[in-house]
Amino acid sequence: MVCISSVSYLVLLNGQSHGFIKPERGLRQGDPLSPFIFILCAEALVHIMNKAKTEGRISGIKLTRDSPSIQQLLFADDSLFMCRASFKEGAELLRCLKLYGDASGQEVNF
Repeated sequence: MVCISSVSYLVLLNGQSHGFIKPERGLRQGDPLSPFIFILCAEALVHIMNKAKTEGRISGIKLTRDSPSIQQLLFADDSLFMCRASFKEGAELLRCLKLYGDASGQEVNF
């Protein structure tokens, strides 16, 4: 968090300093740390989902009878989650996302 929250900006107007801006929320767009932090956060979410699958709370889908089941696909700015269309698995998926959101500070935009 020190790397993320230690940034500050000096405001110059007509070549003269007019104070500092200290951002309060996360990284700037295009910051070189962004991909690494995304990967770390994505790994935490994948772990939560895999644990739910291992414990039989989420089933995922299989492309063929002998293939492993898949319950999520993560892209640069999108995520796709797959489970059975049942109340039990839907509630478990929401529980996993809430656990991840509570830990990371990120929230799903429903």
